[in-house]
Amino acid sequence: MDAQELQSLKNKFDIVGNDPALNLALETAVKFAPTDLTVLVTGESGVGKENISKIIHQYSRRRGGKFIPVNCGGIPEGTINSELFGHVKGSFTGAIDNRSGYFEEANGGTIFLDEIAELPLQSQALLLRVLQSGEYMKVGSTKVEHTDVRVIVATNVNLGYAVSRGKFREDLYYRICAAQIRVPSLRERKDDIYLLFRKFTSDFSEKYGMCKISLTHEAISLLRSYPWPGNIRQLQGFTQSLTSLESQKVTPLSGRVEIDAQTLAQYMPAATETLPATVPGDGGAAPGSPEDMQKIVQAIVFLKQEVDALKQAVYHGHAAGHIPALPAASDEEPAPDRQPEEEDLSIKKITGEMIVRALEKHAGNRKLAARELGISERTLYRKLPAEYRSDNKNKR
Repeated sequence: MDAQELQSLKNKFDIVGNDPALNLALETAVKFAPTDLTVLVTGESGVGKENISKIIHQYSRRRGGKFIPVNCGGIPEGTINSELFGHVKGSFTGAIDNRSGYFEEANGGTIFLDEIAELPLQSQALLLRVLQSGEYMKVGSTKVEHTDVRVIVATNVNLGYAVSRGKFREDLYYRICAAQIRVPSLRERKDDIYLLFRKFTSDFSEKYGMCKISLTHEAISLLRSYPWPGNIRQLQGFTQSLTSLESQKVTPLSGRVEIDAQTLAQYMPAATETLPATVPGDGGAAPGSPEDMQKIVQAIVFLKQEVDALKQAVYHGHAAGHIPALPAASDEEPAPDRQPEEEDLSIKKITGEMIVRALEKHAGNRKLAARELGISERTLYRKLPAEYRSDNKNKR
C-alpha cells in the first residue's frame, strides 16, 4: 500500500496520525481482509480497535453483508449466550418468543467481539465451536444451526496471562491468536497527539459555532508529555471540554484562540489520575487484599528466619575466631537511621498480627493457620504474641 492509498484509507475511516506502528496496523488489516481468518486486535482501551475491524470488513468479500459489533463486557453473564446465539420460546423466564442471536443476524457478514476476555468460559466453548465448524445451538434448543460469519475479536488484556490464570480457554486462544494486529497506544504516538487535538477542537468548534483552539509550542510540549492512559477517547473528551471552556462564539471580528502552557496546565489531568493497569477477570487478588498481605508477611517470616540464622552463624564464627571482625565505623560514616532492635520489633508486630488473623480465620486451628502462612506450627507458636499463647492465658 503506497502513501496515497494509505492516506485515502485514513480519510475514509476518519483516522488521524502518521505513526509507523499505526500505519503497520492499518496495512495489516487490509492484507487480512480478503481472507476469512479470525483476527485478534490487541491494544489498550480507547486506541480505536473497532476502526480496525471496520476496515477488515469493508475491504473483505463480505462488505455487502452486515457488520455487527458486540461488547462482550457489556452483556450480563446470564444472558450473553442468548444474545450471541439466540433462544427458543420458554427456554428461560422471560423468553416469551423465539429470538435470533448475533451470529444468526450476521450470517454472510462480520461480527466484531470486543472485550473477548470478558466472555464466560461456557460461552468461550460455544464460540470455539462456531469458529471451527460454523455450528451452534440456540439456548433451550437441541437443533444444530449453521452460520457463515467472519469473526474479529479484540481485547485490551494479555490473553496468554488470562490462559495461565484459567480465565480464558487455551484452545480458543490458539484458535484466534494466529492473525494478530496490535494498535499502538497514544503515548507511543507522541507526534500524533497534537494532530488529533487539532482535529477534535476543529470538529467541536464547527459543530457549535465556536472559535478553533491552537496551542503555543510550550503548550504542545506539555500536551505531548502527558501519558494519556485513556488514549484517543480521553484526548477527545479533554479537547472538547477545553474548547468549550476557553473558546468563544464566532463573530465577524473573532479569530483563532491561542492557549499557552500556563493556561493549558490548569486543565491537564493530574498525574495521580492515571489508573493502574489491570487484567479484567484474571481472578487475581486486589492490591492490599488479605491474600496479598499473607504473601508479604510469609515472605517477611522467611526472610526473618534467614536473617536470624545468618546472625547466629556470624556470631558463632566470631566466637570461634573463624570470621574476622568487621572494622569499626569511622567518625565520617553516618549512623544508621534505624536500629536493628527497632526493625526486629516492626517485623515481629507485622508477623504477630498476621498470625492472629490467620488463627481467627481458622477458628484457632494452629495447623491450618500455619499451613496458610507457609510456616511450621512451631514457628507459628514462637512468633505468636505472648497474650495469645495458651500457657499465658492459663496464668491469668
